[in-house]
Amino acid sequence: MKHLSDIYPELLESIKTAIQAERSRAIQQLTRSLIIVYWDIGKLIVQSLETEGWGKGVIEQLSKDLQKAFPGKTGFSLRNLQLMRQFYETYKDYANTKQLVSQIPWGHHILIMQRTKSMAEKEYYLKASADMRWSRNVLLNQIKANAYERHRTLPKQNNFDRALPQHIAEQANEAIKSEYNLEFLGIHQLMLERELEALLLQHLQEFLLELGYGFTFIGSQYTLGLNDKDYRVDLLFFHRELRCLVAIDLKLEAFKPEHAGKMNFYLELLDEQVKLAEENASIGIILCAEKDSLVVEYSLRAINKPLGVAEYRLSSRLPSELTGKIPTPEELTEQLKQKLTENEGD
Repeated sequence: MKHLSDIYPELLESIKTAIQAERSRAIQQLTRSLIIVYWDIGKLIVQSLETEGWGKGVIEQLSKDLQKAFPGKTGFSLRNLQLMRQFYETYKDYANTKQLVSQIPWGHHILIMQRTKSMAEKEYYLKASADMRWSRNVLLNQIKANAYERHRTLPKQNNFDRALPQHIAEQANEAIKSEYNLEFLGIHQLMLERELEALLLQHLQEFLLELGYGFTFIGSQYTLGLNDKDYRVDLLFFHRELRCLVAIDLKLEAFKPEHAGKMNFYLELLDEQVKLAEENASIGIILCAEKDSLVVEYSLRAINKPLGVAEYRLSSRLPSELTGKIPTPEELTEQLKQKLTENEGD
């Protein structure tokens, strides 16, 4: 018979996990209920204005009467009722969004309505917020960083459809981005890969938010051994929903075909030495300064492990007035190569 001190910690953690899961379900249900109520209020307002020909003043009167009828309840201000009307008018003709809109909080909807233009852009942020569990602040930062434009103009490059079962491949493709915004690092000078890695570790919380929902950090320079020789993965994560290890290899240069072969080797070792039997195949991400899409496509053809190649961005796109006044990415890459050569000669 096990002693209480041996089993109590596990019992406590199980109960805490159950409570947190129930709280999360309750919050999600409350969010859905509130959004449905706001949708219905917006619909009633729009239909009444259209059929009865009432002026906008009726919304102001509704606000006063609802606040009087439900004292202490927030959400019935004039501005909020106007937003409910806008909310319904925005999505009423798009059947595929009706289920989606109930999955994120009202504050997220306000941001999306106010800061996006096309329906395609709205749908992108609706789905990304729901799938990756973005907080309102993360959503705001993603909009400011033009995440939709990056998603639209920079197609994802990976071999997931060949290397993973279909249902896992689809989830993995959603979880991995085509470009990662690392502006939060505040880099204004050339550096080595190990220095970039150290900065990411110092800003781990921001990096995890940029990676998206589900990533849990395991370690940096994670050591794998083979025939008395050590090999190190730059950054190792576990993805809770994909149920797999995710290895990230940082490159301060443009993507090269040999990078894919090296990552394929790391993934082979991870699957053999670290992956648990109930987990899915490990996934690799090569995070590089730039990439030639055709080179990536050909490189991935010969890779049997699930691997994606993505770019990172260290600063915002240059304003037009600064174009030509500071080094281009190509010039920075050349300067970096020179620095690396100098360091190797020391």
